[in-house]
Amino acid sequence: MRKNILLIGGSHGIGFEIALKLYQDHTIYIASRTSENLGNIEVTHIPYDASTDTIDTALLPETIDGFVYCPGSINLKPFQMLTPQAFEEDMQINFMFLVRIIHTILPNLKNSDQASLLFFSTVAVKVGMPFHTSIAAAKGAIEGFAKALAAEFAPKFRVNVIAPSLTDTSLAKRLLGNDKKKEMMNERHPLKRVGNADDIANIAKFLLSDDSSWITGQVIGVDGGMSTLNTH
Repeated sequence: MRKNILLIGGSHGIGFEIALKLYQDHTIYIASRTSENLGNIEVTHIPYDASTDTIDTALLPETIDGFVYCPGSINLKPFQMLTPQAFEEDMQINFMFLVRIIHTILPNLKNSDQASLLFFSTVAVKVGMPFHTSIAAAKGAIEGFAKALAAEFAPKFRVNVIAPSLTDTSLAKRLLGNDKKKEMMNERHPLKRVGNADDIANIAKFLLSDDSSWITGQVIGVDGGMSTLNTH
C-alpha cells in the first residue's frame, strides 16, 4: 500500500537516505531548510526551519502514515564547558521542536489506519559516555517521550526510536575529519567501523513498513555492537 510519509529534515544525511529508499513506493513529503539533492527524486519539498517555523498543514496530505524527525545535534564537550543555555539549545532542537510539530500534525496522523512515528536517539543514552551530558539528556527525553506516546496512542500509532552510534554524516564531520580520527573511531566499535547513513536508513525503512506492524515502544540500537558488547 502506498503511504504518505513526512520527513522533517530529509534533504541530506540519514533523512535523504531514507527518502531514497522510500520514494518509489510511497508519497514522500520533506520539510527542510534546503532542497539540495532532491532534484533527482520525486518528492514534495516544503521549506521549513524547525527552529522558527510552524509547518503549513495546507501543504500536507490529510492523512500521514509515516513520520520521521531527523534534526539533531552532536555537542560533545566537558560538562564544565557546557552552559545551561547549551543544554537548552540541544533540548530545543532534539526534543521540543519534535513535540511542537507532532502537536501540529496530530489530526493528520490520526487519519491513518496505523501511523508509524520514528525518532532518533544515541547510544550514549544507554551507555554513559564522557562529554555527552547535554546530548544524552536531550536524546534521553526523546526515548521517554516515545515510549509514553506509544502507550497513549496504541494501537493507533506505533512509535519507535533508533539509537545509533557514531555515523558518518555531515553532522559528524568534526569527529571523522581525517583518516586517523576515523580509524580510531572504527576501532572503538566491536564491528570495527563507524556507521553510515545506509545502515540507519535500512532500519528506518523497516520500522515505517507493515513488516514491523507488531513493533512499538522500542529503542533499537544500530551501533556496531557498541551498546552491548565489550570486546576490549
